[in-house]
Amino acid sequence: MYVGSLKYLYFMITALLYIVIIIANTSLIVVICMNRSLHEPVYIFLCSLFVNELYGSTGLFPFLLVQILSDVHIISAPFCFLQIFCVYSYGNIEFLNLAIMAYDRYLAICYPLQYNTCMTTKKVATLIGVTWLFPFLAIVVLISLSAPLQLCGNVINKVFCGNYSVVKLACYDTRVNNIYGLIYTVISIIIPLILILYTYIKILKVCFSGSKQTRQKAVSTCTPHLASLLNFSFGSCFEILQSRFNMNSVPNILRIFLSLYWLTCQPLFNPALYGLKMSKIRNICKRLLCG
Repeated sequence: MYVGSLKYLYFMITALLYIVIIIANTSLIVVICMNRSLHEPVYIFLCSLFVNELYGSTGLFPFLLVQILSDVHIISAPFCFLQIFCVYSYGNIEFLNLAIMAYDRYLAICYPLQYNTCMTTKKVATLIGVTWLFPFLAIVVLISLSAPLQLCGNVINKVFCGNYSVVKLACYDTRVNNIYGLIYTVISIIIPLILILYTYIKILKVCFSGSKQTRQKAVSTCTPHLASLLNFSFGSCFEILQSRFNMNSVPNILRIFLSLYWLTCQPLFNPALYGLKMSKIRNICKRLLCG
């Protein structure tokens, strides 16, 4: 897979990406936690998003770094299912987190006078709790259906373990796995996307009928969120297509790049996007950097 000294170049690039992801996301988590002016629902949801980026990256990068340097690219079954748990729960949490952020912006823009009454501390804690607990429970069920399967093969043509890649290796009927996988995809991806679409239709209606100040507020707070959503949806869409359909017509190097894009671009993209676009975070970071 990696020939001669080229693998050391891949290793250095991958390690550098991982270090940048850790530094960028950890820095913004610390900035949000240490500044009382950022202890508002929108920034708490952002903090949850950055924690998830660290979690998802840790589910991929350490194993990937080992595999790049290794001459034998193997993974044990328990570790494969552990990686499935980390990667899939990361994706689910990301979509749910983006959905509750869209809901928060919907309340702030469409019902500004009732916002503080609606978005209480208890409600914020409940939304974050559901965002993290539901994916963990859903993935446990997914893995409990896949782990007992008797496999007739042991080769996964991917750079990380995917549940459907394991299910395709099964010797016997996997109808239950496929049905649950479809239900899981609808609940974890389709429903959050419908909720986000609904909230932004409502926000756009208010923007077109509201004042210039309302439009400016909507643009400044919603642009980073929409960009993050589009970026992650693109990577997720390709990952689902690659898992479910035959993609042999796509060059192998492109398939590898787009698989890694799903798990590497978002953790790099979000800190830069929110750090630059959200004025409160940007100003606090400037003050810290300037001493």
